[in-house]
Amino acid sequence: MEEPVFPDKSQVPRETDLARVLGRAKHHWDTLKAYALEADPTATEEWKYYTKKSGWTFRVKNKRRNLLYMQPRGKGRFTTGLMFGKKTVEAAERSDLPEQVIEMIRQSPQYPEGRMIRVEVTKAADVKVVKKLFTIRMDS
Repeated sequence: MEEPVFPDKSQVPRETDLARVLGRAKHHWDTLKAYALEADPTATEEWKYYTKKSGWTFRVKNKRRNLLYMQPRGKGRFTTGLMFGKKTVEAAERSDLPEQVIEMIRQSPQYPEGRMIRVEVTKAADVKVVKKLFTIRMDS
């Protein structure tokens, strides 16, 4: 596992820190954050420190569940995470997602709460895939 970008538990990342780390990918971050928040008017955003190994992770959540995780990975990239239950995996398999994305979903480790689908975002095409995955998750 790579070193966390924001490892210091005592310092919650600020927008300026995020912009410095993400560079041009900050636009993609903002796009996905806004997309998730608009999809669920009850959703809130927060930074969460899980472990020293992972550092700070940003999440969008509502009262019942976490909707989207985003974790900075360095200059020009970040990783998104979405939890897919059985119904959501089945919906994704029936969708028009590219076959390599569907295969990635099938290969994702199975946990009791579902499969964590991770997509690294570096370009607009990645944002499009995450938006589609997010929509499938919200509709399932």
